[in-house]
Amino acid sequence: MALTNVYTGANGTLTLAFEDTPEGNDAKAIIDTYQITTVGRVANVEVCIQTDLEEFHEIGRRHATSLHPGNVHISGRVGRAYINGALLFLLMGRGASPTQIAEPYVQPTFTMRVALNDPAVPGNTVSLELKGVKFQNWGVAMPEDDFVMENLSFKALTISVVDQEAPAGGGDAVAVVPAGFAGTQQA
Repeated sequence: MALTNVYTGANGTLTLAFEDTPEGNDAKAIIDTYQITTVGRVANVEVCIQTDLEEFHEIGRRHATSLHPGNVHISGRVGRAYINGALLFLLMGRGASPTQIAEPYVQPTFTMRVALNDPAVPGNTVSLELKGVKFQNWGVAMPEDDFVMENLSFKALTISVVDQEAPAGGGDAVAVVPAGFAGTQQA
């Protein structure tokens, strides 16, 4: 199974989330205007999943007797994000438009898919798909004679693992689902 192999990070794609929500309606306006859904690429991605575990202590015991699962928080950072020239509009939504001053305006929601490649077996890939991604902070460094680098932090609603294993003898990769799972894993 491909999940037992060592992977190298590649890059990822950033797609506007087209849903039946106010954010999705704004995404549809951008998709219709620019005729694109994939609005950017990301690199140097860090994903952090925190689970609030609660310890239960009984009187007279020094160690916890049980751990109870709590809230799950998905966050991370992007060290470089190339977004098709409309960064402020994509991050701030209608608030970036000089003619739009009425509030409230929604912040766009993205789907981020990060690809991991297996260098030993071409075709073996694992993708992490984060849905409901919203950027929290954005910074940009513009050196005089070097690449423009962006640094963004984000939060997401869900994360899924898409595992694809190359069949013996070549051909198209096949999705691999661990035994006992009906589909992709979500935190």
